[in-house]
Amino acid sequence: MAKQRQDNTSGLETIAASVRGSAGKGPPPVHLWNPPFCGDLDIRIASDGTWYYLGTPIGRAPLVRLFASVLKREGDKYFLVTPVEKVGIVVEDAPFLAVEMRREGPASEPRLLFRTNVDDWVACDAAHALRFERGASEGLKPYLHVRNDLWAKVTRALLYDLVELGEERDIDGERMIGVASGGAFFPMAPAESVEF
Repeated sequence: MAKQRQDNTSGLETIAASVRGSAGKGPPPVHLWNPPFCGDLDIRIASDGTWYYLGTPIGRAPLVRLFASVLKREGDKYFLVTPVEKVGIVVEDAPFLAVEMRREGPASEPRLLFRTNVDDWVACDAAHALRFERGASEGLKPYLHVRNDLWAKVTRALLYDLVELGEERDIDGERMIGVASGGAFFPMAPAESVEF
């Protein structure tokens, strides 16, 4: 087991070294990179936001943040990319979690800011929209657009905060409950289906 863990760690270090070699100042422009596909890695992002390598959780937060910085989505597939290589990984739901929320500005023009599980802050607005899906057993599932077709699942605790901030508006002739942020309104559900 110790040998396997050492091998897993050295494998991660090799991957990290490749990623670090491509990093400059600021977020890497992964949306501009289109290197050749080099195969799949046994990296999985679970629906609770935990990153796994060879079935073992990656416990080093800086390493997870590094990998998250070079994450790219193409269609329904996810990749870690550098300027010279692209490797596939598995994402069970969304690659990030929104774990903290702050509200700024006056009530007439609120702005919601969300912190992800990799410590990025995202201001919710038309370019970084909230969307709400109905899960089969989980009920309403909110997601926040982080960047380049990468989304963060909003935690259940923050969903309750969003519902508390909810207001009613007419959208295309239907009364909807939703939240306003950054000059945009994000409908959650028809007003008649939500009880306060």
